[in-house]
Amino acid sequence: MIFFIDSANLNEIRQVNDLGLISGVTTNPSLMSKEDVAGKNEILDHYQDICDIVSGDVSAEVISTQFDDIIKEGHQLSEIDKKIVVKVPMIEDGLKAIYYFAKNKIKTNCTLIFSPSQALLAAKAGATYVSPFIGRLDDWAKQENTGLAMLSDIKTIFDNYNYTTKILAASIRNSQQIVECGKIGVDVITAPFTSLMPLIKHPLTDLGLKKFLADYKKNNL
Repeated sequence: MIFFIDSANLNEIRQVNDLGLISGVTTNPSLMSKEDVAGKNEILDHYQDICDIVSGDVSAEVISTQFDDIIKEGHQLSEIDKKIVVKVPMIEDGLKAIYYFAKNKIKTNCTLIFSPSQALLAAKAGATYVSPFIGRLDDWAKQENTGLAMLSDIKTIFDNYNYTTKILAASIRNSQQIVECGKIGVDVITAPFTSLMPLIKHPLTDLGLKKFLADYKKNNL
């Protein structure tokens, strides 16, 4: 399973990249705003800064919702760096744009997926990635694991028909959801820094290391 970080914070991205945890990055306008990145040129420069850190794909989201504007914005984003994946919302004009981008060999990430049917349509249109939002679906349904059940259904459908579109599980709220995504067999997860870093930790690891060091110190003084 490939790991991306869902962040626009350069320090977070560098830290997890230096650990070898991630292959790429996903971003959105909210994450850019959180880092006080504003204005077209500053946003484009920030995407380049992210691309300079990681070796894999970087999803850069369009803010347009009309076909012609999505195409124009998508071309601008794709020209920043070959790592850029144009992130397009699951709307009618978004699907049309994904189909256009696929024909023109521009990578896309169809975002705001909340059902297997939406993921299926995005795959048929030629999306490179589909991003099902598991945590946000759980919140809306007021029931845990609704998002994971959606992921499982999407995985079954894609396997049935050998779609090459990658399932990129998004809106991950905790480390356990990452483990569950691995059990389902999704291609990629994207998670915030606060969900990625706890994967390293376990109380027994800390206790074991403490004992090993204490025993070494006792026997070597």
